[in-house]
Amino acid sequence: MALKSELSAAAGAKAGTRPLRIVLIRHGRPAIATAPVARHWEFRHYIDDYEDAGLDPADAPPRELRDLLEEIGAVFTSGKKRAEESAKALAPHAEMIVDPLFAESPLAAPRIPLLKMKVTKWAVISRLMWYAGFSPKIEGYRKSKRRARAAADILIKRATKDGGAALVAHGYFNYLIGIELRRRGFVQTGRHKAKYWNDVVYERAA
Repeated sequence: MALKSELSAAAGAKAGTRPLRIVLIRHGRPAIATAPVARHWEFRHYIDDYEDAGLDPADAPPRELRDLLEEIGAVFTSGKKRAEESAKALAPHAEMIVDPLFAESPLAAPRIPLLKMKVTKWAVISRLMWYAGFSPKIEGYRKSKRRARAAADILIKRATKDGGAALVAHGYFNYLIGIELRRRGFVQTGRHKAKYWNDVVYERAA
């Protein structure tokens, strides 16, 4: 992993203690086309199909990521099929704890007639509108932040008990959890990106 994380672990070992470590991981590539072109109503159906999709069996997790979780005893997941199957592929040895609290912050398809573009662009527009308050019949930004605080509580409690914990879930909600972990004194290694199998490590003195 990154040098910063290795130095932190080494410093902890010299002091006789290991830092608390929480690893936030985005799921692997789902078994669905990831960049089709769509109109707004097609994007609405695509959101549902994406939520139901499992992990693409051809998308194996990186070896270094599996090594990172080798000593992790518990892996949390949202229970969404793509996340749960990713967690099993990453850490088949670990206890899997399923909790819908870790589900992705939702998106709604904005009704923009005549516009046709890739679903990835629709997702960006939808997320920006969600920030601005567009959340018809779905969880809004403030509620997502409250849920992220509760998620951080769970992960910190388990990391305090075991020395470490991991979450295999979803890109944007992982980012919100990360904000909360930094607020509580955790040091971040890595960046949250819209990339499958993206991992970010958070550490704090035990």
